[in-house]
Amino acid sequence: MSPLANIAINDISKKYKSASFESLSNISFSIESGKTIGILGPNGAGKTTLISILCGLIEPTKGEVTYQTENNTDITGINLKKIIGFVPQEYAFYHELTPVQNMNYFGSLYNLSREEIKQKTDSLLSILGLADVAHKKINTFSGGMKRKVNLAIGLIHSPSILFLDEPTVGVDVQSKLSIIEFLTETSKQGTTIIYTSHHLSEAESFCDEILLISKGNIVTNGPTKDIIQKNNANDLQSLFIKLTQAE
Repeated sequence: MSPLANIAINDISKKYKSASFESLSNISFSIESGKTIGILGPNGAGKTTLISILCGLIEPTKGEVTYQTENNTDITGINLKKIIGFVPQEYAFYHELTPVQNMNYFGSLYNLSREEIKQKTDSLLSILGLADVAHKKINTFSGGMKRKVNLAIGLIHSPSILFLDEPTVGVDVQSKLSIIEFLTETSKQGTTIIYTSHHLSEAESFCDEILLISKGNIVTNGPTKDIIQKNNANDLQSLFIKLTQAE
């Protein structure tokens, strides 16, 4: 795995050129390495925009995101790209190819050797239950299987920070449980996970910390159990409703 990194988000705002309002407004928080963070909020809250900025896919209108090693050394450029894995909500692979062919292609983008790609491919596809279909075209797969391929590609280079945008959306219960179980084990190995989801019960059990945003602003954030208790809520779903119902 790549070196662990802490993330500092300092006064981030984002306003798209065609928009009349900011998608994010003065967002500041920090992420400690090895934690699992859930970024939650209603539709249009700014979750995907925030993750895209954290990944470096888009630039903020103002503010900055800083990645630092545990020795407080900034991580930038190609070194930053090496430690980040991103699994978008949309399928990010070639449907007409097989899982192995996709893994070979994306692994080569990270300059992994053939041996490294094969080792990671065999391991990930086996763990995710895709070994038997490793050489079948993905356009024949179910939604759950495609989600798992998406996830495997995002992990091909063993990133220390993994961004997940709705990783279990639209899949059956068995696939959802399988994906979350795999991600839980990945987290235990020290990977920092930043994830968005509309599945609040899933997020409550999976995430160490929660960042709840609405209309581009932070509503609350902190350790999951602590913010539920602090707001006298029974669970994350009731907390969500309580804090966003007036938005």
